[in-house]
Amino acid sequence: MAVLTSGARAAPYAAMVVDARSGEVLHSRNADTRLHPASLTKMMTLYIAFEAVEHGEIGLDDYVTISKRAAAEPPSKLGLRAGTKIRFRYLIRAAAVKSANDAATAIAEAIEGSEAAFARRMNRTAKAMGMTRTTFKNAHGLTEAGHMSTARDMTTLGRHMFYDYPEYYNLFSRRSTDAGLRSVSNTNRRFLGSYRGADGIKTGYTRAAGFNLVASAERNGERIIATMFGGTSSAARNARVAELLNMGFERAPRRVAVRKPAKPPYGAAGRTVRLSMTLDRSPRPAQRPAGSPAEEVLIALSEGVATALEAAQTELAAAAVAATPPDTRLPQGSAAPDVPDIAPQPRPRGLAAGADPARAAPAARATPQPVEQEIVTRLSSSGGRHWGINVGRYGSRYQAERVLLKTALQELGTLDDALRKVVHHPRGYEANFVGLTENEAALACRRLQSHGTDCTPIGPRS
Repeated sequence: MAVLTSGARAAPYAAMVVDARSGEVLHSRNADTRLHPASLTKMMTLYIAFEAVEHGEIGLDDYVTISKRAAAEPPSKLGLRAGTKIRFRYLIRAAAVKSANDAATAIAEAIEGSEAAFARRMNRTAKAMGMTRTTFKNAHGLTEAGHMSTARDMTTLGRHMFYDYPEYYNLFSRRSTDAGLRSVSNTNRRFLGSYRGADGIKTGYTRAAGFNLVASAERNGERIIATMFGGTSSAARNARVAELLNMGFERAPRRVAVRKPAKPPYGAAGRTVRLSMTLDRSPRPAQRPAGSPAEEVLIALSEGVATALEAAQTELAAAAVAATPPDTRLPQGSAAPDVPDIAPQPRPRGLAAGADPARAAPAARATPQPVEQEIVTRLSSSGGRHWGINVGRYGSRYQAERVLLKTALQELGTLDDALRKVVHHPRGYEANFVGLTENEAALACRRLQSHGTDCTPIGPRS
């Protein structure tokens, strides 16, 4: 909750009440008037933080280094010092419960590199949600020219917060929490303690905004969200929001179909992931299951590959027999000659087309030399996907295939559609994944290298 100066002046009043289950508006007053949101802004900061964690941009236990800019933010604040390293989860707690401005700025910088870039992402996300009259300029809500929102838009954001990230919603009902450096108390604890069923969401105050609150409460399966801008004091604000929630419960139907808001698509919100073959920053991906695949799993997968290859050879041989003219087929029951390879053998040099190989000179009937085959362990439909990655060179084909199987199981998200390929060279057997786009190859190497696995992208001409 941000406080810029002492004293208070009358701020414009606006309110909105909705049935959270259906989104039906139950009451509104000046709901589309653009006003200063104050620390209600941090709902969007936290929403994007949850989104970033969900998509692997940053981990809850990743350490964030506090910048001078973040440390210099005015109260309310956690008291972070420049250069301090703190886990990302504690920044989230401080912003949600304490409404700490320094924590909000640190979150923005950790995800987008700067608060300005983060504000642009906030606006893209707001637009994707349908918040048509909101413009964010910062991550904390301190008064800034052009930083405006409405009661309707903040109610929309509160509803998205509840339905899109329910696993984090409990943060807003905590009366206090451990924020790493110290325990902090909830700025909304008085309302949470006085209104039955209240479990969030966010307070805000600046001199320009007045006392703001987005509140949510649940009773007997009914959930109401009420938003108020422009209270004259925290006590007056809490009393008025309690009246708004009571009005909502009185007007809401007992039974109504739940219609969750459509979650803004990650890409549609304007998020662009830029990949480079040079690693200058490697955010930790989402936590993977610990340990390697069991030995019996690897054996079963290897046996499955061998069975698939054997079945393919059988089908090709049957197709070759079906294509042979009837007068050249062997009588039923006769023993079939050995077939050294799946591919058709070249005609012996000097043998005319249509001639019988059985009558050719002995030199022409010489047994063809076996050809070293390149084993591809999965079928591919990659089309123009000409990139790949190399995950090492090994002393035997078995070792290379084993590494490919283990790597594929550990990185299903990035390598599930890739082709596993073992290439024999004089110095050993190379384990490759092929059939990727350039960006997919770069992303796969970033993720593997973050786990300590050697990985080299392979270009179309490599």
